[in-house]
Amino acid sequence: MVIETEKLTKYYGSKIGCRDITISVGEGEIFGFLGPNGAGKSTFIKMLVGLLFPTSGRAYVLGKPLGDVEARKKIGYLPENFKYQDWMTGEDLLSFHASLYKLDKKKASAKKEEVLEIVKLKGHENYRIGTYSKGMQQRIGLACALLPDPDLLFLDEPTSALDPIGRKEVREIMTSLKSRGKTVLLNSHLLSEVEAVCDTAAIIKKGSIIKYGKMEDILESKLILEIHVEDLSSEILNKLIAFDSSLTCSSNSIQMEIKDRSAIHNVASIIVNGGGKLYELSPKRVSLENLFLNLIEGSEQK
Repeated sequence: MVIETEKLTKYYGSKIGCRDITISVGEGEIFGFLGPNGAGKSTFIKMLVGLLFPTSGRAYVLGKPLGDVEARKKIGYLPENFKYQDWMTGEDLLSFHASLYKLDKKKASAKKEEVLEIVKLKGHENYRIGTYSKGMQQRIGLACALLPDPDLLFLDEPTSALDPIGRKEVREIMTSLKSRGKTVLLNSHLLSEVEAVCDTAAIIKKGSIIKYGKMEDILESKLILEIHVEDLSSEILNKLIAFDSSLTCSSNSIQMEIKDRSAIHNVASIIVNGGGKLYELSPKRVSLENLFLNLIEGSEQK
């Protein structure tokens, strides 16, 4: 496993940063770590990259315990609220970070050219960062994180300042890294982005994980059925209510929630065998955004 944590916990005095975080992230995965502001996402990442010491628990990154220098050399990190010196050029910044990674001059030169191409900033490297737009500053930060050709990349809100085209390009960068066997841990408030690229995800609330698993399993945990039916008897309706007590029914339309796809056949059989005329039955997966809001607002349990 690239990342393994066991009951990783951080307290700030009596205040909880995060508590009992236990996850495993495999090689070549894009892992989404989600939660509202103040939930503990950044605290968790900062422990993994060595910026904070945990209060308790254990963790291994790239097979090494937290803080291992050799493991750090293979990590890239883009923090959420980074700020670079306005007077530096993009070239200055990349050269500085290359020196921090202890890249030799020849390798540093080649890597700078490569990452500038990746983040679409080639030709802008000699301008001062103070003249960059927010999106360009986000891109140069991502370029710095990519300099060491990391095996593990931590991205904290990497698309927050980007337009739709820029977000698409960052998604492509992440999937390209995945295809090369790299691992990405992604924090993002843009849940559609997470849903599009992540293999596995965890949702954290008040410092604790409340949902964790493969993305397809998380999203398939509930389905919405939209049904168009005529001759709906009270007997049919009562049987459908047994599947979902909170279903909604208006005129000839029903919307109900089921736990898995195997229930679709049963619902259709109840309607047809009960004498109803079934014209349409459309299963729709619950979006990550709706699932997230339900969990955070407390209407669904882990």
